[in-house]
Amino acid sequence: MMEKSTEPFAEVIGDPIAQSKSPLIHGFWLKRLGLAARYGARRVTIDSLSEYLAARRQDHHWLGCNVTMPLKQSILPLLDEIEPIARQIGAVNTVLHTSDGRLLGTNTDAAGFSEPLQRNLEERHLFRMARIFGSGGAARAIINALYQHWFTLVVAARNQSKARALLDELAPEGEHYTAPLGHFAKPTDFPFDDRDGCLDLVINASPLGMRGAPPLGLDLTHVPPGSVIYDIVTDPVETPLLIAAREAGLATIDGLSMLIGQAAIAFERFYGAPPPREHDAALRELLTE
Repeated sequence: MMEKSTEPFAEVIGDPIAQSKSPLIHGFWLKRLGLAARYGARRVTIDSLSEYLAARRQDHHWLGCNVTMPLKQSILPLLDEIEPIARQIGAVNTVLHTSDGRLLGTNTDAAGFSEPLQRNLEERHLFRMARIFGSGGAARAIINALYQHWFTLVVAARNQSKARALLDELAPEGEHYTAPLGHFAKPTDFPFDDRDGCLDLVINASPLGMRGAPPLGLDLTHVPPGSVIYDIVTDPVETPLLIAAREAGLATIDGLSMLIGQAAIAFERFYGAPPPREHDAALRELLTE
């Protein structure tokens, strides 16, 4: 039996859920804005998802929820409406409870991923290439986002068949490639061409580098000069990949950038007010304590 709220609230659901930083992020913004609302976390399994949604529909204080693994695709058939971006990605990470009791699914991951790259994407380039490591749920949103910005994509994964299927589904036009994950672990003497006017991204969308997991096997000789290295891992924020890239003089983006960016979009849709992004530095300190 789920508790009834006496004030507007949203929450994050998934299994497991204890590690989620979403309550810290949304709670920080709610406090800064002085809004009479709250944000929580609830463990919901695939088996209990339908029951959870049915119960929450009856609570007019419930604004919706963020959705994390392993529910992002399982939730699709249980919703009343799905926005085009979520249909394109094939996954929902945010559910909105409308005033008439309907459940609307959307996805803020692609926009959250793209936010720290906005300045790069606004520039004109002769060629754009992204090397993406991983073929899981996060990779779906990242492939979708970069395909919309005319990138040639290389997806490196343990399962190349899965990587190929993702590219065929999410990036159907243009020439895109797959590679075995281990291909980039050994040094290369490949002579990169003149990269002037090009935008090269290297993105870790895998769990490699997370606390307790082995680091991503990437020898930096595979990385074109001037590349931007983007690691979506958030624990730790300073991953071995980012440390090595920074020591090599490469630009880097950490996982908190995507996490905060996607949360900001969901926050405004839940609570009807933009989050106070001028306090991002203080929020980052809170998230890394």
